[in-house]
Amino acid sequence: MQAVLVTDKKTLKHFHRIPSIIYSDDPNYIPHLFQDIDKLFDPSKNKLLRKGKARRWIFLNENEKLVGRIAAFINPKTAYSGKQPTGGIGFFECINNQKTADFILDTAKNWLEQEGMEAMDGPINFGERNQFWGLLIKNFEAPPSYGMNYNPPYYQKLFENYGFQTYFEQYVYKRPILMPVQEVFKRKSKKIKSNEEIRVTNIVGIPLNQVVEDFRTVYNAAWGGHNHFKPITLAAAQKIIFSLKPVIDPRIVIFAYYRDEPIGFFINIPELNEIFKYVNGKLNWIGKLKFLYHKWRQTPRTMVGIVFGVSLDWQGEGVESAMIEWAGNYLTKNTNYREIVMTWIGDFNPKMLKVCQNLGAKRFRELKTYRYLFDRTKVFERAPIIT
Repeated sequence: MQAVLVTDKKTLKHFHRIPSIIYSDDPNYIPHLFQDIDKLFDPSKNKLLRKGKARRWIFLNENEKLVGRIAAFINPKTAYSGKQPTGGIGFFECINNQKTADFILDTAKNWLEQEGMEAMDGPINFGERNQFWGLLIKNFEAPPSYGMNYNPPYYQKLFENYGFQTYFEQYVYKRPILMPVQEVFKRKSKKIKSNEEIRVTNIVGIPLNQVVEDFRTVYNAAWGGHNHFKPITLAAAQKIIFSLKPVIDPRIVIFAYYRDEPIGFFINIPELNEIFKYVNGKLNWIGKLKFLYHKWRQTPRTMVGIVFGVSLDWQGEGVESAMIEWAGNYLTKNTNYREIVMTWIGDFNPKMLKVCQNLGAKRFRELKTYRYLFDRTKVFERAPIIT
């Protein structure tokens, strides 16, 4: 078997072709957009490469047939934040063969070790946790959400037989838009609705620059009490909101206000994979036309909750359920959306897990983020719980 570094158009083409081999008989598989992956390894688009490092490989068997791929990277923001320098692996694909998987994982491990790492997490993203994070271990019967990892069931065996251990589990929740919240939330929501100085609305007709300011206000007020919190800057808030501009549906971006001061947000986007399943991973001019057509047709029936925040002073007062109830009442009358999938929450965050359960959401999918310590004599520790 041979490992081939991705260095040119030919090897990059093979890197993107490998999933079509692995998932050739899987009707639920939807390819990631090639552009979404490639920009992570482009120094002009991913600032982590200014100080970080990344490599990609494809793997061929003795008959020179493609059998797998992997990426390894060192994120300068996270590599040295724990007890040992820790790199990452991602975009792993492999045939159902442990020997092949071991060779692929060894290739990444050896490079990370040469670069001074003492552990590796995977499968993860070379960037933010909102995409390409974790190994799917439960519910292979439905297509994945946009940017969510999807893999064959046998990958869990390949990782655990290699020696990876569970660093944390990830839970994805789903709920019908009209599903009632639990009674305790109803009482709090009723209290909120009786306060005439509080209103809930979407961003239809609101300039995007104002949305940026409102988002930043709530974000800083919601997480400001946490340890090591750094307030989000105007530039960072603009980057987040404007990055959503091509896919944003203003009807499903919801804010709560008290005396016109933003106190909560519930930011959703359409389930883009209900569109991208028609483009086969390629957002070329044909893919863009298909995307615009299905966006115009309002094809998605599912929306994805990407971030939920309430100012500390208002947490536990019913703002969360007021936004959920407003969404249910408005969206069923004015849109095609019928259910919401919530971005994964780690088992290290019990408070947010409780919020999802109280809102009537059901666990829909489960993933795992694994860690592998290079020194096998060291004591393994799971991700710390957020208190």
